Amino acid sequence: MKTSLFILPIILSSAITFGQEEKKQDTTRVNLKKMEILIIDKSGDLDKIDTIDAAPEEGTKSKRNYEAHWAGLDMGFNVMMNNSMNTDFGAYDYWENDPARSMTWNLNILEHKFRIAGPYVGITTGLGFSFTQLAFRDNYVLFSNSDTLFAVVDTVNTYSKNKLRANYLTIPLLIEFATNADEDKSFYLAAGVVGGVRLSSKVKREGEFDGKNFKQQEKGVYGLNPFKLDATVRMGYGSWGAFASYSLMPLFDTDKTVEVYPLTFGLSLNF
Repeated sequence: MKTSLFILPIILSSAITFGQEEKKQDTTRVNLKKMEILIIDKSGDLDKIDTIDAAPEEGTKSKRNYEAHWAGLDMGFNVMMNNSMNTDFGAYDYWENDPARSMTWNLNILEHKFRIAGPYVGITTGLGFSFTQLAFRDNYVLFSNSDTLFAVVDTVNTYSKNKLRANYLTIPLLIEFATNADEDKSFYLAAGVVGGVRLSSKVKREGEFDGKNFKQQEKGVYGLNPFKLDATVRMGYGSWGAFASYSLMPLFDTDKTVEVYPLTFGLSLNF
């Protein structure tokens, strides 16, 4: 009898504990910061696992990439300048381009901002492509060989388009300041350098000869340097901005022609 009285509380305690464990196993909740995992156990099998995402906190997007202002599309105009930062090239007047038709398109596809002071100050880098064209004012035909690069006026054909085009792979290194963690509500200012590697280049001409239209495309290096390095500044609000860049390296090989430094300015649409 005494033994039965001693064993009975143990059995009751075990039953209660077992029942509690079964109840706990029936529905289990696991909280991981902004995520809750709900596990429902039926007959010892995991029949369903539900994941409930908590509403993102304000500023979550800024924690992902700290709101860099590089990825997007730039559209700008080019002005060729000499080593004195003016547009007079003297005897090499074919480098005095037509800015209204000399354009640069930048497609910036990747960005990342390393924080220095929260989401407001950081170092921005990324990856992009630059498509640059230099439009000649007159009917100049560009010639290049191993020793020199020059242009002569074509007195036979009339050109409606006459451009030197060059495409680059670009990488920026900018220090960036922002006024808000949310880029859609932020004024920003970024300054630094953009390096580039030339991928391809060609001359494209369209015109008329003897009453007939023609098109010409000639691929070549045309004395272009394989690399470029531009000082740049970018500023704006939200998705829209403006930029300006000035080349720190001559556009062409200076053993073949005079020093030419492109100045580019235009508008930006940030993705």
